[in-house]
Amino acid sequence: MTDELESAAFYKTLLESTHAIPWKIDWESMRFAYIGPQIEKLLGWSADSWCSANDWAERMHPEDRDWVVNFCISQSKEGVDHEADYRALCADGSYLWIRDVVHVVRNEAGAVDSLVGFMFDISERKKIEDKLVHLQQELEELSFKDGLTGVANRRMLDSVLDKQWSHARRSSQPLTVIIFDIDYFKQYNDHFGHIQGDDCLRQVARTLSQGVTRHNDFFARYGGEEFMLILPETDAAAAAKVAERCRSLIFKLQLPHPISPASPVVTVSQGVGTITPQPSDSLKAFIDAVDKNLYRAKQSGRNKIVNG
Repeated sequence: MTDELESAAFYKTLLESTHAIPWKIDWESMRFAYIGPQIEKLLGWSADSWCSANDWAERMHPEDRDWVVNFCISQSKEGVDHEADYRALCADGSYLWIRDVVHVVRNEAGAVDSLVGFMFDISERKKIEDKLVHLQQELEELSFKDGLTGVANRRMLDSVLDKQWSHARRSSQPLTVIIFDIDYFKQYNDHFGHIQGDDCLRQVARTLSQGVTRHNDFFARYGGEEFMLILPETDAAAAAKVAERCRSLIFKLQLPHPISPASPVVTVSQGVGTITPQPSDSLKAFIDAVDKNLYRAKQSGRNKIVNG
């Protein structure tokens, strides 16, 4: 008997010296038969305040409580060992992330007798996980963002264009695309240098992006000094108004361009196209047609809008 007592005392000391918090709940009464005294240091609640499973449930974040309790009860009834992560309420009103690892103990008849397990403080791990998720989101955003101008890049543009083309074809709605080209930008770069040229690109991109007035309008850098505006469910008449507003916004910038044959300030030429795509239509052919409209705008003196 002495050996058994010494052995029990040894294991109790061992359990209570770990960072993991051991516990045991009697299944029939749903009362704590034991919980490690470390719980007070971690959450602020004394061990003797953990009387029943209800105390465990009540000391849980309201947003986590229902699913955690329901999950743990259902798994326990099935006799399945399980684990759950949730935010536990501290005595001071704050919350800590806890992982509960649960083992279901059965009696000789095979019925659930008790639940035993360990609580682990995973707050630091959660902070790291949250940082990694945030970093991943930032990396995804950067992968679709043009590094110079900060607007969407060609990769994102191609993806959105494909989706809007498919949507327009399914819904039999018009789709408008405007391609912008900064007039005589090479000459601007030659005159002012690439640093100021890059700044000009940023200002033009920021200004043209103001042409996006609805949540599903989309603006991106198309390449070099070219940009594209996608306007779903926009007919030719509405597209002409948007194009003129964009032309006016660029003019109001009043960025000097002393060697431009088109204007003493920076201007843009625009190719505009509107289509309600049919099954036989091709997205590539449509964009080629818009690009030809842009070419015509440039050939006719620049600072022009050509809508095919």
